[in-house]
Amino acid sequence: MSNRVQVVGMGLSPRDLTQTHLEIIQQAQVLVGGKRHLESFEGVDAIKREIAGPISELVDFIKESMADKRVVVLASGDPLFFGIGKTLINRLGAENVVIHPNVTSMAAAFARLNLPWQEAYWVSLHGKKGLSPLKKAMDEHDLLCVLTDPANSPEVIAEVVRKHGYSWNMRVLEKLGDDEEKVSQIDPCAFDFAAFAQPNVVVLQKGDLSDPPGPLRLGTPDHWFIHEKGLITKAPVRTLSLSMLQLEPAHILWDLGAGSGSVGLEAALFLPRGFVYAVEKNPARVGQIQANAERFNVKNLSVLQADAPEGLDGLPRPDRVFIGGGGKGLSDVLGAAMQALNHEGNIVINTVLLETLNQAVSLLEEKGFAVSLTQAQISQSKNMPWGRRMEALNPVWIIMGEKGK
Repeated sequence: MSNRVQVVGMGLSPRDLTQTHLEIIQQAQVLVGGKRHLESFEGVDAIKREIAGPISELVDFIKESMADKRVVVLASGDPLFFGIGKTLINRLGAENVVIHPNVTSMAAAFARLNLPWQEAYWVSLHGKKGLSPLKKAMDEHDLLCVLTDPANSPEVIAEVVRKHGYSWNMRVLEKLGDDEEKVSQIDPCAFDFAAFAQPNVVVLQKGDLSDPPGPLRLGTPDHWFIHEKGLITKAPVRTLSLSMLQLEPAHILWDLGAGSGSVGLEAALFLPRGFVYAVEKNPARVGQIQANAERFNVKNLSVLQADAPEGLDGLPRPDRVFIGGGGKGLSDVLGAAMQALNHEGNIVINTVLLETLNQAVSLLEEKGFAVSLTQAQISQSKNMPWGRRMEALNPVWIIMGEKGK
């Protein structure tokens, strides 16, 4: 290929093109772009090829044309921000592609709102079949730009925002760069949205912690708890684990490696005369447990920041122990728990690792515990544009060891 393909970012509209951009376009012998972009350059004397159909056929056409013609590709926004630039570089080779960047929809959105965006995070829902990328980003970031499509619309995003543990300032920016451009601040809790014009982007800014929409209960929805990066025992597994703990009203429970505290907090419901001691080494997660206890007004739970088995000697002997995984230190943690456990007590361990499963079973049986295993393979429904599909959670092993049985 004797010529390098020139990929020109159009920005929001042809008004964003510089003189250099325009000169490159005017010199094109082959001009490739979307229908709307090509219409802006009807006067350019070049072979025109619309970006449509299989992208592989389009790239083959560009590759053939580059051998003896100057090829210019017009791309929306910035060609390397969810644009055709990446595909062309991968197929043609970086040495055969020149990128001419321009304003992205994300940059334009924050400019319209006068919001600094150096700490913002983007989420693309283009063509996505689920909203897990958005939910994960909302758990981890405070300022988001969400790139939508007709199926994953602002109305769909508002439904996710309503269910989140924090309040969010939500703004929709429609048809950026167009004469019909519109910027709206909306209430995610409203249900009577007017239709939003395509294309649009959504900017979300995290606000205060929301009150949970209901009281603590068995199987409390995961999103009612404050938790980090989805690190929470999922509600169905939590319910199974609590049933295997076989809690009685005056029991003492140790929740070791407590994470967000979801298991210990729900266990507290069954211990009106008992108590939960949640042990967690991560300071941020200790704060989450304390915040969750305050949210749900749980009084019979105390949090200890410690890397178990450190700190366990100072706690009352337990009747029940829950271990949420254990990690590399499982041997020491489980050993201390088995020794401290009251007669006829039981220990429940959750793990997704076969190595942990084998280790836990071996350690329990060595100490004379009666061991039973349950594997939970759970799928939950996810809404789709035309119905529902099932999405599997990670399979979890639930190990129960009973002392003195």
